[in-house]
Amino acid sequence: MKLFITAFLLTATTTSGFTISSTTSRQPTYLRISQSSKTDTSTNLAKDFDDTSPEDVTPPSNSSGAKVGQAEVVLVGCGAPNRGMGWYHAVQMLEGRCPSASLDYIIEPWFLGPGSEGPGGPEFNEWATTTKSTYNTQFLTSVADLPTPAQPRVALISGRTADNPRLLNECIDAGCKCIYLEKPGAPTVKELEEMMECAEKAGIEVLMGYNKNVCKYVRKTREFAETVPGSHVTFVSNNAYENTPESLGECFERNAEGMLKNMAIHELALLVSFYDVSVENIESVVADKDFSSMQTLPGPSGKEFTDFDKIKFTIKTKTGKEVSVAADRCGGTDSYATVTDTNGEEVFRYWMPDEEDKAAVQTLQAKYPTAMPYFFTQDPDYVTVKERVAKFTATGEEAEGLATIGIAVETLRVAEYLTPLLMEQLK
Repeated sequence: MKLFITAFLLTATTTSGFTISSTTSRQPTYLRISQSSKTDTSTNLAKDFDDTSPEDVTPPSNSSGAKVGQAEVVLVGCGAPNRGMGWYHAVQMLEGRCPSASLDYIIEPWFLGPGSEGPGGPEFNEWATTTKSTYNTQFLTSVADLPTPAQPRVALISGRTADNPRLLNECIDAGCKCIYLEKPGAPTVKELEEMMECAEKAGIEVLMGYNKNVCKYVRKTREFAETVPGSHVTFVSNNAYENTPESLGECFERNAEGMLKNMAIHELALLVSFYDVSVENIESVVADKDFSSMQTLPGPSGKEFTDFDKIKFTIKTKTGKEVSVAADRCGGTDSYATVTDTNGEEVFRYWMPDEEDKAAVQTLQAKYPTAMPYFFTQDPDYVTVKERVAKFTATGEEAEGLATIGIAVETLRVAEYLTPLLMEQLK
């Protein structure tokens, strides 16, 4: 079996055996995964809800809004049914799969405004009408139209990356106690740092939608690797775009921030969170020219975009670790991870979805046959992240394992550092 077929690949090694490092003093103090030590914020969020179990207050259809012990969720940026990540977040909450979350408001300025009659517009508005009737979820065109929160409010921002700095400020002004921000958070490091400073001044926690931080296959692979001295860990992830100029051109334009800030950002977040990778700790990066491909293609607008359709590179850190990363836009839908020993022999492999989850994937595919395939393979992890964010907002319980905006800042720094270096090597 070829290891790098249609894959996103990350390999981690150490000179003295595989270990999972905690954040070192080499990284800024804001680099941390969400921890229970933030007692002041947790206490403030939970002070009125100490005696309530969110599991006891899951709203039925036609709910009038968040109950005591639930977070009042505002979804900002829904997107088209079956296409938008925001839409799938909404579906999971409306179906009651995140018991601490009550999806009370959806902000969608495009499909409720200028895009209402364009591609996806009629489908969105039909879905919105049904959703409002069934769940009493309110649809608005602006964050500014939100009423005063009835319960602790969390905003799930899932719109265009370029809009995130403005949207974060608007959500803070709208009384949000916590913000769930989709990757990469902002177009640039500078903007994300300014967003972090704004949230800190307002006393607002910002948690990131880096769902692979809580994935089963990541956890099991890391645990197994710790038992194998000198092991190499390989994380494999795929996208399912058609390998055509038209499909890739549309992908390049829609994800104009570039592959490392989009598809590969989840794996870079794993490196920052668990493998002690930071810009200051990178000793070298070398592209694998045999695997990698960079193209300049026109998008639907006619404008040309240059990006990787697949990329593989190896990072060596100053602390003696090696990490190899590869991404393939057209690799398929499944993700998996492997562990190899010092002889390069594979001794462990874990898939996402595993055998236990494949039945659920098939059920979801049958229910939503035209939806993006990756929604289903990562379905349980999206639920886990949202539930932990909602429970933190409502009760102050630690959002275990979730990446903070500090992790996101360093992840984006790494992406910005690597992109020009790799592009230069592939010219």
